[in-house]
Amino acid sequence: MSANVPTDIVFSFTGLIKRGGVTGPHKDGWGIAFYEDKGVRLFHDPEESSRSKVAAFLQTYPIRSEIVVSHIRKANRGKVALKNTHPFVRELWGKNWVFVHNGQLRGIKNEKLDSFHPVGTTDSEAAFCWLLGKLRKKFTNVPHDRDLILEVERLLRQLAKRGVANILLSDSNLLFTHCSNRLVFITRRAPFGEAQLLDADVVVDFKKATTQNDVVTILATRPLTGNEDWGHYKPGEFRVWKKGESVYVNYSTRPA
Repeated sequence: MSANVPTDIVFSFTGLIKRGGVTGPHKDGWGIAFYEDKGVRLFHDPEESSRSKVAAFLQTYPIRSEIVVSHIRKANRGKVALKNTHPFVRELWGKNWVFVHNGQLRGIKNEKLDSFHPVGTTDSEAAFCWLLGKLRKKFTNVPHDRDLILEVERLLRQLAKRGVANILLSDSNLLFTHCSNRLVFITRRAPFGEAQLLDADVVVDFKKATTQNDVVTILATRPLTGNEDWGHYKPGEFRVWKKGESVYVNYSTRPA
């Protein structure tokens, strides 16, 4: 989620966690990160999300944030373990960076790493450490948004050459996204209406919980609601979100 005001994600999260063992096969752990300024509230659980007591707790404890990154895992590289659950978090330039990945990246674990190293055994975490190491080497200090966006795009496109790279990445300011084969989004703004989850019998009327100025974008692997018009990323699309709005999009290796 990317939003222009602190927003809770209980509604979308209620649908997402059902995909971890009930309406979907991703039952090998889950995690979620809520940004609060530069701080991050982070929850991980190697249990399937549909049965997790931690997930059940978060459904009753609405945490408000402008950027939320969540992941439900289907293990293919690295055993089912707490150390291998996404999101992965590292500090760079005094900011908490958060990373989640769906897919496989051939050979990334063979790359030489210097500044950052994995705790677990997934190719996803190795890719995250590789990416942040490249950013630290490129920029001595925090770069301007435009320079950072172009460099992150370049690095994510390098990763995508290794396989499937459906990726969400944030530095507490921007939400970077890359789609190899499947990523959807919806931006909700006034006039708000009702939404019906696909994975749970839950309906919410957003008019009762929003103002005329709110902008909230939700991203997922596939749509979470059945009565709204979700946008679909193109294969190879790189897009950056800030405060609920799309601020950069590119479909090729040459910046638009």
